[in-house]
Amino acid sequence: MQREIEEQPGLLARLAPLYETKLSKILSGREFDVVLLAARGSSDHGALYARYLIEIHLGIPAILAAPSVLTRYRRSIRYPKCLAIGISQSGSAPDVSEVLADLRRQGHATLAITNTPGSRLASEAEFALLLETGPENSVAATKTYTATLLAVYQAVRALGAPLPEPVLPTDAWCDSARQAAESHAPQVLDSNPIFALGRGYSFSTANETALKLMECALIPAKAYSTSDFEHGPKALAGPGSALLAFDPVSDGLAKQGGAVLSAPVPGAVSEEILPLWQIVYGQWLALSCARERGEDPDKPQFIQKVTRTL
Repeated sequence: MQREIEEQPGLLARLAPLYETKLSKILSGREFDVVLLAARGSSDHGALYARYLIEIHLGIPAILAAPSVLTRYRRSIRYPKCLAIGISQSGSAPDVSEVLADLRRQGHATLAITNTPGSRLASEAEFALLLETGPENSVAATKTYTATLLAVYQAVRALGAPLPEPVLPTDAWCDSARQAAESHAPQVLDSNPIFALGRGYSFSTANETALKLMECALIPAKAYSTSDFEHGPKALAGPGSALLAFDPVSDGLAKQGGAVLSAPVPGAVSEEILPLWQIVYGQWLALSCARERGEDPDKPQFIQKVTRTL
């Protein structure tokens, strides 16, 4: 996991122009009334990031699919002119694949984003973008997650969003994120409950960080948007709790007694691209906490690299 975290700056720099070229050929000049995003796990957090990019910068609705509507309840949904994007790092998610297959049968445009050539997801879609990160051996998604974020950013640009060239994490940032995570890990380990908070683009980062803490370090953590957190859950944010803040928290919340651990923020990086930077801190935090607890994040309990749900 450490090696794959450290690969990300160089890898993303190499992949950015590749994604831009490939996605421009697929999407440039096309218009849609809605974008449907189908994913599970970490990929679903990438889809959440895509939703904000699409709705803010393209002005069309982006919907996170509920695959069970199709796979469990056997109901096919009718959409207006739609681009369906399925995201699965392994390409083996049966329910995500079935959503793309159904939308393709209906005549909609379909795009698979996956790291696995020849996978079912890639074969079900009309178009496929391979992430090309190389093998990811750690069970926890790290480089495939940031590559997914970069891919959806470039996809939204290809659809016509006035977004600039992405400014990507550097090796220096990776090291500073590690230092911040290692300094915060003892507080996280001593706290209960633990919340990860974000809003807008950063909500995806909060969700992914909470997932990483659970799967790598066996630490229960719950993600909320900073706005939803004010509607009740903040009652638990007293002494002994920890708030992993990827968005500023209110003064009132900060005064309740919980430890507010603010994720580092790089200078001169736009809010739209910030999730690619801040999740590196979240990944290091999960790894640091796992090591402190004597857990092996490359061999976590009860979970495996490829998960298939239907």
